[in-house]
Amino acid sequence: MHFEQRSFYSNQLEKEMPFNVYGHAGKAVLVFPSSGGSQNEYADFGMIASCSSFIEKGLLRFYTAASYDNESWLANNKSPHEMAEAHRCYENYIIQELIPLITYETNSPQVIATGCSMGGFHTLNFALKHPDIFTTAIALSGVYDIRFFTGDYYNDLAVYFNSPIDYLPSLKDPWFIDHYRQNTYITCVGQGDWELPHLLQTKNLQKILKLETYFSIRIPWYTKHLMHKINFNLLA
Repeated sequence: MHFEQRSFYSNQLEKEMPFNVYGHAGKAVLVFPSSGGSQNEYADFGMIASCSSFIEKGLLRFYTAASYDNESWLANNKSPHEMAEAHRCYENYIIQELIPLITYETNSPQVIATGCSMGGFHTLNFALKHPDIFTTAIALSGVYDIRFFTGDYYNDLAVYFNSPIDYLPSLKDPWFIDHYRQNTYITCVGQGDWELPHLLQTKNLQKILKLETYFSIRIPWYTKHLMHKINFNLLA
């Protein structure tokens, strides 16, 4: 399997940002890491091995990003607004710097997004905010209400527009709706140890989406023996 460890200096984040590449060709897959995780995490948990047949056949090419969460949503010393502003810089890094590199190398303007836990949150949030780029989203055990990280954010719009549970019900823009109708969204969650917050968040998301006739999403419910911190190749 072709493998590269790479990095470049991000002007948006003002720091060197590493990422890994697995595969020589195929549809691009951007992987968001879990809370504070590294670009190596996806392989360390066995997911690259689980997808190896697709990678070696040149069907998928994985790009695993590094986290910036310790500077944003996990920075408890910051206000919710400061967290959101730090995340905005990360979003600009992904959309303006990393995605152009990925789409150039794969010769495709569209990307699959995936991630586990915090990476599941990023997966769905990025895919909903940028549906022209991320045409498929596979979110595993994510949280979709930003209050999980910020507490009450007092209607701060910078925070609001990173909380899918909040912004989806009022979203009426036809540009977004048309893209949502064409795209694929999958959220998965276990029902074992440490999964309760993620299970409840996914159920809340399901309730909201049942009211939105323009939205098609698959929500598999995995059996109770699947915990939050598992080898995620069980889900592959």
